[in-house]
Amino acid sequence: MKNNFDFIIIGSGIAGLTTALTLADSGLVAIFTKKNPSDSSTNLAQGGMAAMIGEGDRAEWHIEDTMKAGDFHNKKKSVSLLVKNSKEALLWLKNQGVLFDIKPSLEAGHRLSRIFHTTDFTGADIEKTLLKKISESKNISLFKNSLAIDLIVKNNICKGALILTEDNKITPFFSKAIILATGGSGQVYQWTTNPEVSTGDGIAIASRAGAKISDLEFVQFHPTAFKAKISPLFLLSERLRGEGAKLVDEKGKRFIDELLPRDKVARAVFEKQKASEVFLNMTHLDKKEIIKKLPNIYKRLKTYGYDLTADNVPITPAAHYQCGGVITDLDGKTSIKNLFAVGEVANTGVHGANRLASNSLLEAIVFGKQVGECIKKNPNLKIPALPAGRQLTNKLQNPGKEVKAIISKKNKLIFKKIKNDIKKMMWEKVGIVRKKNELLEALKQFRSFKNKIEKIRIERGISRELLEANNLIEVALAITQAALNRPKSLGAHYVT
Repeated sequence: MKNNFDFIIIGSGIAGLTTALTLADSGLVAIFTKKNPSDSSTNLAQGGMAAMIGEGDRAEWHIEDTMKAGDFHNKKKSVSLLVKNSKEALLWLKNQGVLFDIKPSLEAGHRLSRIFHTTDFTGADIEKTLLKKISESKNISLFKNSLAIDLIVKNNICKGALILTEDNKITPFFSKAIILATGGSGQVYQWTTNPEVSTGDGIAIASRAGAKISDLEFVQFHPTAFKAKISPLFLLSERLRGEGAKLVDEKGKRFIDELLPRDKVARAVFEKQKASEVFLNMTHLDKKEIIKKLPNIYKRLKTYGYDLTADNVPITPAAHYQCGGVITDLDGKTSIKNLFAVGEVANTGVHGANRLASNSLLEAIVFGKQVGECIKKNPNLKIPALPAGRQLTNKLQNPGKEVKAIISKKNKLIFKKIKNDIKKMMWEKVGIVRKKNELLEALKQFRSFKNKIEKIRIERGISRELLEANNLIEVALAITQAALNRPKSLGAHYVT
């Protein structure tokens, strides 16, 4: 297998795909995705994309709404770049073949209608369209079931990545520029809207490489996920509340302004759940309009036995978005030379302490293009010379060695239990409302889990299960420590 490319992208969500398409005319691009290309948070995004082109809208208004939602922890330069490029981003997607609704919609935290949808599964439509474009490009190779283990870094210069490929071999890949587009870490929580692949891999491998990371304490919990006994939970989009849905208790009484930013609504739902079940209600709205605008959500809820137009639909908050991440500048550059980050894994400063609804898809497009254009303008980037295999010895495993996909049943059960214990403790101790003593208790337990995983690695070697569990525990430790480091509440980080 060819193991050097002009550009390597780790992750196949909208941010990675946008970056790949931007770079495709400048060299050979490799996209590594840990499962199937469509297994991403993008594919589950029901909400639309915010764009400041609606009638009567102003750039300063979108900037203010974003800053306010982020509790003014945002970087204004980043927010300005995002907003001022929103029209171009929307037009770029249209040129790729994405068919948006003509009229924008309203969503929580926005002062007016500026959210563009493709019915109610916008993310899936964008992902499908961009993957089609990727498949048509001769310069882009997409490798599925390929898990990034670690970055190859020497003297603070990123030269490539160690990948556990589909044939279960660890192979070093080299490149002029490596772009992390791995998404978030919602699977570190018991209840999340994120897909199973969102285990914080990008944060973990960037941290091990020495990249600067910040703001991990700001985990956004979406206030309205369909309450069920399995995770990931089915998201009930922000658009429902934008269209007029009400949040009510068992007596049918409203208890919160549904259009407040997500952190405030999520905490209100969390507190109300201590005394009552909470429901989303749209029975007062026109049935035909609901089915027309929200056909996929309507159909999915029907499979669970609920009619969105006639029933109270049970809801719960769920971990949804990682606002912090690998620190980047406006061009996606990290603290490590030739390493870039884009999308949810990156901390561009756009979201601050809490993300404004429908800014994530926008960020992925705007900064995906920004990263691609920045790399293209740097003629000095070169693929590093291939070092001898012995020079690439990694603490986990020597490159080229096969990894058994099937490990002992005992170890599989151990990893499953460790993952479940991590998720449960994160939900209970490092969740929507936090207390110092509980954070310390979680930190102690996570360190114990980390030692347990390391012991298994030494005794048994590595496997996909071990790598993922190791990343999950490292991210859990990082979020918990970040939460302890910020004793006062801010945005999505709420301390009592």
